[in-house]
Amino acid sequence: MKQASFLHSPALSGALLIVATIAALILENSSLSHYYDTFLHTPVEIRFGNFHIAKPLLLWVNDGLMAIFFFLIGLEVKREVLEGSLSSISQLSLPLLAALGGMAVPALIYIALNPNDPFALNGWAIPTATDIAFALGVLSLVGPGVPTSLKSFLLALAIIDDLGAIVIIALFYTQELSMISITIAALALGVLILFNRFGVQRKALYVIVGAMLWASVLKSGVHATLAGVAVAFTIPLHLAKEMEKDLHLYVSLLILPLFAFVNAGVNLESVTLKDIFAPVPLGIMLGLFLGKQIGVFGFSWIAIKTGLAKLPDKATWLQLYGLSVLTGIGFTMSLFIDSLAFNDTRIYNYADKLAILLGSLLSGITGYIVLKSAQKQKPHQSDAKEE
Repeated sequence: MKQASFLHSPALSGALLIVATIAALILENSSLSHYYDTFLHTPVEIRFGNFHIAKPLLLWVNDGLMAIFFFLIGLEVKREVLEGSLSSISQLSLPLLAALGGMAVPALIYIALNPNDPFALNGWAIPTATDIAFALGVLSLVGPGVPTSLKSFLLALAIIDDLGAIVIIALFYTQELSMISITIAALALGVLILFNRFGVQRKALYVIVGAMLWASVLKSGVHATLAGVAVAFTIPLHLAKEMEKDLHLYVSLLILPLFAFVNAGVNLESVTLKDIFAPVPLGIMLGLFLGKQIGVFGFSWIAIKTGLAKLPDKATWLQLYGLSVLTGIGFTMSLFIDSLAFNDTRIYNYADKLAILLGSLLSGITGYIVLKSAQKQKPHQSDAKEE
């Protein structure tokens, strides 16, 4: 199967995310914290007559640049559905079921630890996400012993996972709606669909109307990143491939590291062990580290054993388990959902964000160790029959 081109150099992208995170942590926990916070809250405003958007820099990154990230995800989803790993039932079954398990089990663990706190329950989706950049980055560090089929499985799973996150954001993290803005957004989307229908080939037209759609969605109460996905689905396939190629380096090497930099600044001095083991942070950590691997591997095992899917070609069960552990790297997606769930408040004293970092770190290290040890193991005869 042809590999999606979201990351041409996943190890480099993962390294930049790590550097950005460490830089944010150092700045927030040093004498430079004032400058870091000032940078995050730098006011930025765009005005056209009576229409204006005024937000701090942090929200321009989260609502604006991340819309480009979701646009890229939308382009990838469209390509994979039409001609890639999601284009047939046989290819779709295993990553779909694995992704469903990887979203359901972490959410259930989080809810079980926070059953009677309505505000805390807003964060149930935080541990359900997988950071595709980090997960692919760690997988690339394992070496050439990882079967291509396993990389394809991770990519397809992550794409479905992102689709799940998009649906969750649309259904559960939408504010009070503005019908005027919704109407304008619907009209803009209609124009884009007509462009596609009549074979319009100029990228600039899609970009201009897409920007209008984004601004309308931003004002509507629906989270603005969803506009990126909506626009992507209207792009003709051959243009989508070109745009995907044009954008992937900017997203992986600039937008995602910048997102990590502005969101990962956790004040470690104020976080205590009591904070970390409170229900919300504990639900996030256990959801990411235990929930993701149990959900992904467990649902995969059931699907393969019942004949609904096959073990990825030339992969062993241990490799599939190691990859399942890697899906617990939530990081950027989990931080993004955290900002929506708790409105960037510090009610949990940064422990919620630290829990994301710790759960992701533990998943990455453990997944790497398992996959490294699995390189010496060859597929069993029973596995080969199931393939």
